[in-house]
Amino acid sequence: MFLIFLRSLLFNVLFYAVLVCLAIVALPTFALPPRAMLTVAQWWAKATLFLLRVICNIKVEFRGQEKIPAGPLVIAAKHQSFWETFVLPGFFNHPIFILKRQLMQIPVFGQFLVKTGMIAIDRKAGVKALLDMTRRARDAVRGGGQLVIFPEGTRRAPGAAPDYKTGFAQIYSSCGVRCLPIALNSGLFWPRRTFMRYPGTLVVEFLDPLPSGLPKDEFLSRVQTAIEDATGRLVEAGRKEQEQLIGSSPSYAPSQS
Repeated sequence: MFLIFLRSLLFNVLFYAVLVCLAIVALPTFALPPRAMLTVAQWWAKATLFLLRVICNIKVEFRGQEKIPAGPLVIAAKHQSFWETFVLPGFFNHPIFILKRQLMQIPVFGQFLVKTGMIAIDRKAGVKALLDMTRRARDAVRGGGQLVIFPEGTRRAPGAAPDYKTGFAQIYSSCGVRCLPIALNSGLFWPRRTFMRYPGTLVVEFLDPLPSGLPKDEFLSRVQTAIEDATGRLVEAGRKEQEQLIGSSPSYAPSQS
């Protein structure tokens, strides 16, 4: 475990060093179309995947990429880690995230988010915030965007009980497009609230798209079942691999929370 600690430390130093360097490289893109800035973000994601593989022995596998529809789309992804927030956009032409308003206030980084058209929400504003977020999401998708949403609203530890928000179904209904569910097990390898990075095979699985126009209750049930069943399978496989690699599955991944 001490070796994993050292590798995690080295990875984090290089991860943030690359981030700073690319943030400087990206400064001229403020004068260019948003696509240029998203390209730099993809460089960061690719560099991170390389560092994870060579330093932390974390391989990444993407399954079902052929299921990704072209055009406007709502993407519903399981959220276990910071990792998916910067890797998933690389699979879409015009990715748009819904995120906390506080992130927009971070110097430089917040300006990057504004430039790329991300949608900020004030979670304390209640119904007003939901209505505004729904309107902006609908306009972005109708403009050709792919809206990436984490239906549980925040990161959940692997194995934690699901907590899907009903507002997500309202956004899907308003946008009037198909929904692509995504399952993953990233929390086993890049867990929340720690800098430790654990070895193994991180898997992202793109699932069968759901059609537009489903009743809200049916949609929410179907998308949760699809994501949770696939995520449970991926987490179980990942834990078994970790037990072989390091003798146990780290204790940060409770069965409930």
